[in-house]
Amino acid sequence: HLDKGCYRGQETVARVHNLGKPPRMLVILQLDGSSDRPVTGDAVTAGGRNVGRIGTVVEHVDDGPIALALVKRGLPADTELVAGDEAQAPAVIDPDSLPEADATAGAGRAAVDRLRGR
Repeated sequence: HLDKGCYRGQETVARVHNLGKPPRMLVILQLDGSSDRPVTGDAVTAGGRNVGRIGTVVEHVDDGPIALALVKRGLPADTELVAGDEAQAPAVIDPDSLPEADATAGAGRAAVDRLRGR
């Protein structure tokens, strides 16, 4: 809360409030079931670069193996991903799990844009 006294994480909460978005987003990954499953904490990579971390991995009754993952904000849904450190499974972001685009910017973002002449 922004009106509360000092607390751990206050700067992070204020930054998200003022700039409008956290740096990562929670998405559902559809995993390729032909290989071993990744485990909680394994990396998610795109083109050899780390773009996130795996959370929970489960077997969905209709979709097969899926996982929750925290990935970099703005990562397109059609990006080819690899989930896992030892057991590397091809993965695809479920487009329905992507957060809706927010057209409003926080007050801090508007101030930065004015300073940069945008």
